[in-house]
Order: sequence, then structure tokens, then C-alpha cells
Amino acid sequence: MARYPEIEPYDHGMLDVGDGNHVYWETSGNPQGKPALVLHGGPGSSAGPNLRRYFDPAAYRIVLLDQRGAGRSLPPASDPATDMSVNTTAHLMADLERLRAHLGIERWLVWGVSWGSALGLRYAQTHPGVVSELVLTGVATGSNAEVALLTRGLGTVFPEAHERFLAGLPADERDGNLAAAYNRLLESPDPEVRERAALAWTDWETATIPAPPGSVERFRDPVYRLGFARTVTHYWGNDHFLGDGEGRDNDDGVVLRDAHLLKGIPGTLVQGSLDFGNLLGIVWRLHHAWPGSELVIVDDGGHDTGTAGDDALLAATDRYARRRG
Repeated sequence: MARYPEIEPYDHGMLDVGDGNHVYWETSGNPQGKPALVLHGGPGSSAGPNLRRYFDPAAYRIVLLDQRGAGRSLPPASDPATDMSVNTTAHLMADLERLRAHLGIERWLVWGVSWGSALGLRYAQTHPGVVSELVLTGVATGSNAEVALLTRGLGTVFPEAHERFLAGLPADERDGNLAAAYNRLLESPDPEVRERAALAWTDWETATIPAPPGSVERFRDPVYRLGFARTVTHYWGNDHFLGDGEGRDNDDGVVLRDAHLLKGIPGTLVQGSLDFGNLLGIVWRLHHAWPGSELVIVDDGGHDTGTAGDDALLAATDRYARRRG
């Protein structure tokens, strides 16, 4: 099943969400169709045009946005003067509510990839009345266990790359929270320190998370690379702003703990069998703790589930297009 043809937005804008931030949004497809919100990954990536193609444009009113500091939203996280203290999960969810009100939408399907799936899950848990369905892929839940796996645990799988990753930090910073340690470098007033840290961070990511060529190409842009690394480490180094500030509440995962709150919201989880996130069993546990969810495992798929994953995602959005709710 091929993705739907490329389409262009019929409307777009910059929404003032407060704190000096303006969030880019766009709508495409059918203005009278079923609303669907798309949440990109990262944190710190952006909503690319291919994400529109997971929806039947005749059936859906497709809403994309670039989260705070990412993509076309302003101010950019790549600017060292940008205040990251007002870029948290709570701020992002408040932005979604402002956008929903701005567009006059009562309820919407939420589609998320990677970090976008964690954001979508928490949004649905805290705003269940406005989420009609969830479609998630490359599933993450923002737990400390996932961060520990991706920054330290995979070092036994990629020892050479991990040695280079650790070498990018001062010796006395290599035993603690690696994401927080890198974030401190990325907040340095010295531009050369920031650039070296951003490059080391994205080199580690590309070594551990196989991705389509276009996804790797973006890291060759030093501006994008800096904004992305700064945002990811800001979230990963602070429990994704889901815990109690000291990491205790989010060790196993606030999202997983509160999975029962998703009862009544149908959802589809599309997960590659070779996605390293599966090593913790979190997606399987989430599915079994979430009444009404379905789990589609894509054999030989990684964090990017490829063509077979696209088929499952399209089947889900096509099915939900016919569902009232």
C-alpha cells in the first residue's frame, strides 16, 4: 500500500503560544474532514511534508506543527539565546490545546512518531476528551530507562562508537546522566564547545539508530544539528519533564504507569521488531496495559519500520477515518 500522493497545505500560520514563542502550523487535505494532529519526533526535529501522506486527503483535515524551538517555529533552539526553560512537555501540551482552539477543532486523532508518540500518549492521558484515536510508531514513552538504554546500555552493542561518544565529555562527567552532561556542553557560551558537543551527540545517534538517508543528511547542517542536539539533551537530561524533578517518578515511566488512563481511546502501535526500544519490553507492556489498543510488530523493521510499517500505519488511518468519535 503506497502512501497517499504529495499535497500542499491549504492554510498555515505562526501561533503565538506565549513566552516569546511562535509555533508554525499548517493544515492540508479536506477542510471538512476528520481532524488529525501529527506530532514529529526528536524532540527537536520538525514536521516534514511526507507526514501528510499517511492520511487520505479526502477524508482528513491534516494538522502539522513544528514544536517549540524546532523547524520553522521561533525562536529556534539553535540560537543560544533561546530560553529552553519554557520548552517542556507541559508547555508543548498547552501549545496543542491553543492550536486546537485556534483551529476550532473539538476532537482529533493524534498521530505520533518516536518522541511524538510519547508526547501524544501523555497528551491523551491528560486530555482524554479531545483525543479520538492514537496512531503511533517508533514508540517511545520518555522513561529514564529508555534514556539510559540509548545513551549507555547500547554501548555494549556499539563499543567503538560509544567510546567516541564518552570521549566528547570531560572525564568527570562520564559516569552520570550522559544526556544532562552533553546538555551542559550545549549550553556553553563557547560556540566551539557547542559545535563539538552537537556533532558528538548526532554521531552517536546515527551510529545507533539506522534511519533513511535523508534523516542522516539533516545532521550535516550545523544549525539544525545544534538545535536538535540541544533540544534532545534538554528533554532527555530532565526526565522528559515527566518526573518529580529528581527522576524517581519517571524511572519506569509515567506514561506506562498511567496507561490505564487511555481506556476508551482506540489506538494502534506500529513497532519494528529490531527497534532497540523493544529491549525493555515497554511497547509490549504498554499495549497490554492499554485496553482497546492493538500492537502491530513489523518483522525486520527498526525504529523506522519501512514499507511494511507504512502499510500498517495507512491501514490504521484508513480504518479510523470511517470511525465516528
